[in-house]
Amino acid sequence: MKVILMHDWLTGFRGGERVLEVFCEMFPDAPLYTLLYKKGSTTPLIENRKIVTSFLNYIPGIHKHYRKFLPLFPLAASMMKVVEEADLVISSSHCVIKGVKKPHGAKHISYIHSPMRYLYDQYDVYFGPQAPFYQRLGARIFKNYLVNWDLKSNANVDVPIANAKFVQQRIKKYYHIDSDVIHPFVDLKDFREFQKNPIEKEDYYIMVTAFAPNKRVDLAIRAFNKMGKKLKIIGSGQQEQELREMAGEGIELLGNLSREEVVKYFAKAQALIFPGTEDFGITPLESLASGTPVIAFKIGGVLETLTDKVSVLFEEQTEESLIAAVKEFELKSFQSSDLFSRAEEFSRENFKKNIQELIDSTMKEL
Repeated sequence: MKVILMHDWLTGFRGGERVLEVFCEMFPDAPLYTLLYKKGSTTPLIENRKIVTSFLNYIPGIHKHYRKFLPLFPLAASMMKVVEEADLVISSSHCVIKGVKKPHGAKHISYIHSPMRYLYDQYDVYFGPQAPFYQRLGARIFKNYLVNWDLKSNANVDVPIANAKFVQQRIKKYYHIDSDVIHPFVDLKDFREFQKNPIEKEDYYIMVTAFAPNKRVDLAIRAFNKMGKKLKIIGSGQQEQELREMAGEGIELLGNLSREEVVKYFAKAQALIFPGTEDFGITPLESLASGTPVIAFKIGGVLETLTDKVSVLFEEQTEESLIAAVKEFELKSFQSSDLFSRAEEFSRENFKKNIQELIDSTMKEL
């Protein structure tokens, strides 16, 4: 079977790239089409293959500032041509890559991480009054064009797959199409050492996140400033300078760390703080796999992964509600066995099996 893989951009290694890595593992000879590629930004399993990029990749400085080129993304995807023959296209999409025209006669399975949040339900989070004027102006000018292109690009997809029921509902709402759900996974092998040999907890809470508006790192910082409790934040992004200026004495912004360091910080923390709205959210599962409970905003994908046995959920996206949740958490006790077993339900092996079954059923229809 001749397979083509697609992914929006290769500039880092997060949840979407972990899903892509499984596709690459399943099809080691498949070429990969992407808008942008920063060499060394992901893993050898992804990068050891033919990688085809769009014209955007040749713009100086694009890898640091690609979000500013959003209005050009549809054009870039439209101009990309798949030169190989193919029976199957698998796209890992959260932006425009699903709109690259598939080869004649091929089936296209699109694993949709999310309809573009910044065009639909979280438009005001990204382009509200807090955003710079030029961003708000640009968003108003290009929104209709981007939405119309996005909707039309769905005609290129034969089998849409949502990564969560929350995303499935949004696909139905914004795209007016039905989709099945295959949940992503947590790489449990990274956490086996601490499951076998638990280490002592330390007096801090943790966040592992990109510094983007929808992650609500600002909310966590304000709440922990008020409580005077320790919060360690791992990650980076567009809001970093602003967040550093907000952070009080007990809050550390640690930047990007190695996978081993992240897992160790997870294992030592009291709880993961997860105050944003996520379509699915692999990070809470990683926290559970390390033996650390979660305090999360009660919306989105966490409702499909977290239970009362492994978490405390708060109802409102406010400092007061988060502070109350931390106080509630400190009165509860959690069993490591409950945390580990919940994470096991979202294993890499289960994900791979579900994807293979989907491919088999899709190709039987040809």
